[in-house]
Amino acid sequence: MQISIRNFTKKFDDTPVIENMNLTVNGGEMLALLGPSGCGKSTTLFAICGIHRIDGGQILFGDRDVSTLPSQKRNVGVVFQNYALYPHMTVYENIAFPLTVRNDRKADIDKEVRAIAKLTHISELLERRPGQLSGGQQQRVALARALIRRPDVLLLDEPLANLDAKLRLEMRSEIRRIQLETGITAVLVTHDQVEAMSMCDRIAIMKAGEIVQIATPSEMYNDPRTAFVAGFLGNPPISFLKGRVQQGAFALDDGGLKLPLAALSGIPDGTALTLGIRPEHFGIAGDVPIEGKVTFAETQGRENLYDVVLPDGSVLRSIQPARNDVRPGDSVRWSLDSKAALVFAEDGRRL
Repeated sequence: MQISIRNFTKKFDDTPVIENMNLTVNGGEMLALLGPSGCGKSTTLFAICGIHRIDGGQILFGDRDVSTLPSQKRNVGVVFQNYALYPHMTVYENIAFPLTVRNDRKADIDKEVRAIAKLTHISELLERRPGQLSGGQQQRVALARALIRRPDVLLLDEPLANLDAKLRLEMRSEIRRIQLETGITAVLVTHDQVEAMSMCDRIAIMKAGEIVQIATPSEMYNDPRTAFVAGFLGNPPISFLKGRVQQGAFALDDGGLKLPLAALSGIPDGTALTLGIRPEHFGIAGDVPIEGKVTFAETQGRENLYDVVLPDGSVLRSIQPARNDVRPGDSVRWSLDSKAALVFAEDGRRL
């Protein structure tokens, strides 16, 4: 089921938070709405499911205009951050609730509950109550309840925010597995770029009520349209250096470092730029040597993360295979892969 959002506008107290947004979610794909708090991603999700009434534009499921339909007539399944399970009901009763309200036959309900419980790996939990379940188990119940009505669209609002790190990893793969097995169109709202990149076919990054870029995770990581996008994707995050063009090279504002970059060809001298350097592109391999002092070192098992302060106070991050010969306070001369450096104009646009 394709979702089409056309010129979507939403206001709160006459203040527009989203204006004329356009977005298409392809049938059968999982798309992430990613961005910082307050960017409008949950507002968009609530408009799709009918919780928020839109103030302009259209929302279509396939060819059906659902813009003015109430939630219960849109055939959407929603999984919230807090699970929203009924504490007095068993797991079986929670999952069955949408079909019970619909007055389906008991035999049909039982068949569907047991089938969806098997799909979500909670068959042995059907007689328990939510209070007897772990966070991950409750999330599976909420997912099963959302899917049992066979919705056209699955909407996930920060579904993993309340889980610990290990459970988040497990549930990322489980939700993706279920989405692929059912073939349902899904929209995930998250502020966690790891969730978006690992679970979704495409990502729409939002800022201040606007979609800044839509692309596959790898496309967006390797070819960000703006410095905001580059800074939002990547763990550890990208480092930014401020400087200017000087005779075809990037020079830090204090003049202490010049980086010859082919990407600066044709840009006038004196032009203010921001250089984006990802941690994997600064270290033991590269073509431009850079000197600095290590101020932070963190062991992450197979890899080590370092912060290197340059003479002007700028910081570059480096992630390298685990090593024991570098410690905070050490001076280093590591190399930058100049071909991988990202160049941005003063206003944040990618050049």
